[in-house]
Amino acid sequence: MEMLGTELKRYLKNGYRVVIASSGGERADNIKEFLSRAGIESGVEVRVGQLSSGMDLQDEKLLFLSEGEIFPNVKRSRRSSRSQKDRAIKAFTDVNKGDYVVHENHGIGRFDGVEKLEIDGSVRDYLKILYAGADVLYVPVDQLETIQKYVGSEGVAPKINRLSGSDWQMTKERAKAAIRDMAEDLLKLQAQRNAHKGWQFGPDSPWQKEFEDAFPYVETQDQLRCAEEIKRDMESPKAMDRLLCGDVGYGKTEVAARAVFKCLDEGKQAAILVPTTVLANQHFHSFKERFRDYPFNIEMLSRFRTESQQAEIVRKLAKGDVDLVIGTHRLLSKDIRFKDLGLLVVDEEQRFGVEHKERIKQLKTDVDVLTLSATPIPRTLHMSLIGVRDMSVIEEPPEDRYPVQTYVMEQDDRMLTDVIRRELGRGGQVYLVYNRVRGIQTLARHVHELVPEATISVGHGQMGERELEDVMMEFTEGRSQILISTTIIESGIDIPNVNTIIIMDADRFGLSQLYQLRGRVGRSNRIAYAYLLYKKDKVLSEQAESRLRAIKEFTEFGSGFRVAMRDLELRGAGNILGVEQSGHMLSVGYELYCKLVDETVRELTGAPEEEKISSDTSIELAVRAYLPESYISDEMTRLAMYKRIASIQNFDDRMEVTDELLDRFGDIPVEADELMDVALLRNRASRCGISRIVSQKDRLVFLFDEKNLLKPEAFARLMDAFGLRLTVYGGAVPRISLTMSSAPACQDALALVDCVLEKEE
Repeated sequence: MEMLGTELKRYLKNGYRVVIASSGGERADNIKEFLSRAGIESGVEVRVGQLSSGMDLQDEKLLFLSEGEIFPNVKRSRRSSRSQKDRAIKAFTDVNKGDYVVHENHGIGRFDGVEKLEIDGSVRDYLKILYAGADVLYVPVDQLETIQKYVGSEGVAPKINRLSGSDWQMTKERAKAAIRDMAEDLLKLQAQRNAHKGWQFGPDSPWQKEFEDAFPYVETQDQLRCAEEIKRDMESPKAMDRLLCGDVGYGKTEVAARAVFKCLDEGKQAAILVPTTVLANQHFHSFKERFRDYPFNIEMLSRFRTESQQAEIVRKLAKGDVDLVIGTHRLLSKDIRFKDLGLLVVDEEQRFGVEHKERIKQLKTDVDVLTLSATPIPRTLHMSLIGVRDMSVIEEPPEDRYPVQTYVMEQDDRMLTDVIRRELGRGGQVYLVYNRVRGIQTLARHVHELVPEATISVGHGQMGERELEDVMMEFTEGRSQILISTTIIESGIDIPNVNTIIIMDADRFGLSQLYQLRGRVGRSNRIAYAYLLYKKDKVLSEQAESRLRAIKEFTEFGSGFRVAMRDLELRGAGNILGVEQSGHMLSVGYELYCKLVDETVRELTGAPEEEKISSDTSIELAVRAYLPESYISDEMTRLAMYKRIASIQNFDDRMEVTDELLDRFGDIPVEADELMDVALLRNRASRCGISRIVSQKDRLVFLFDEKNLLKPEAFARLMDAFGLRLTVYGGAVPRISLTMSSAPACQDALALVDCVLEKEE
């Protein structure tokens, strides 16, 4: 900056006008502050905008400077914010024909596809659900959110309920009573946690802003929001305990780095706990690089350090001479003492054993804790969804990222050779995962025979510390092209040049493990490939087949939550929820179980109930509202669009869905248009407390909920101003009858409801 000041003064002395382009308001303010301190603000103009490089127009005596010429590694402007709706966590999992499903009011049945029915002149699609005996329930597709896929333990068929009788209600009551006991215990633990006062960090310093601005990539809005949520927690007097969830490669590490910087900037120590030596080594090098311009001492405690080096680091930690330590479970040893620990970051907590988790709990008592997870274990996800634990979510992928192309196939030498040569041909590198130390060298020799021109490294957890570190550094620096390894690369390894991963015997891996391994590629702007291989002619178990099918399904970004849900289904819930709760979870299904826990916690804490859009608002108008098979032929795609349409809350939503239908399927048929009107009417009417809208000859009849949000009398009074003839009927269920001049239609009802809402708002 001193050099900049000297140069600017020289230009100004020579009669130049100077314009500096800045990418954002904060950075512009920092530059103006510097100019003011240097006494050279006159003659220098700072503008917010993008400039790839500067220029010196000597004849005009005009100098343009880009931000990149002043600050290294400057990034492009940040993207505009997305709506809150886009960030909502969707707990719903996809339903296929034959799957068990749960209806909150009627219990567990089996989904039997979609059927078109005509009832009182209205033609619509219905979900057909088979119950015990010959019982059948038809649910309108615009009420799709009342149905959830039954997620329990794979291979254990649930008890199918009858539509009549009280069995289902009794099952729910028993589950709720057991949940209440568990929730009371959880809330006691939470209260104890809240009673502990943590260190209250101050507001962001200029250094903090400078550190964040030096990040060389474009942050997503989710990253920025999560970083702010974490820093807000750190600035409160309560000890932080926040879970940061983000799909693999979504930038959780940078968000954590900003929290660590805030801690170190205030003179306190920070620790990052990771599950593997390889990940500790990678974090150590990336944090050293990220913090290189600041006077913080960063060390690593892992197998990559000798005993004497470890002893020295432990001594320095106790004295306060180490600011940030990154390590494996070695950090949890009894000899570790911190002089002033302010923040503990735990990466992939589910990878630590019970004993280590107990030690983490001891450290947590009065220290701010940030836990990072890409595929949270279902219990962690469950605890977070119900609000017992603070949670931040990164769902937005970084710019220029593509989903990983995933293939499941039999192992074949010719395919192996083609895949490797194709990646090496574009200058990339390859991971080849073989999760057995015995035989890994034999495989390496075989691959060398197939691709003799390639340089190959081999790495596994039984190698010596120095040897393994050398192997990883050789591959990271591009001196070898293929890394044949065990699952030591599973967590957090980030090498953008590796964009093909081959997983041998993929049927032996768990779903979350496959998802994590696949996340090691596709971390640049190149299309990446994952090949999940199984032995030729091998008959796969049903569970392995389900797993491989699931990982192939979950190729789009943000699948981590769905993976966690599917993983729960595949592995069973007994060891996650505890024996005493798993039986109740299995009796009602995972999603309804979570909902009951949420209701119970709200009840016990006195938290206000969220305003709900009634899922039972019934629209009974003589309309043909459905998606024709000739328009969308695939049943699963139709169901997905039905769910999308059911979520229409306002006219902007309707326009978005209209655009999507036009883009994907072409001109919209009348029936689909009516369906969108019905969905919009249903959700708008629910805000008025209307439970049912029925057409009767030339009349529209509106029936209200007992807990209606808008009284029928107010409805009538407001509508009176519009000159409409209304009749209000009393009785147990209040209703309003509106006489129309012509046959009532969906648009008439929608216009009426919108008038009321507009007047009320």
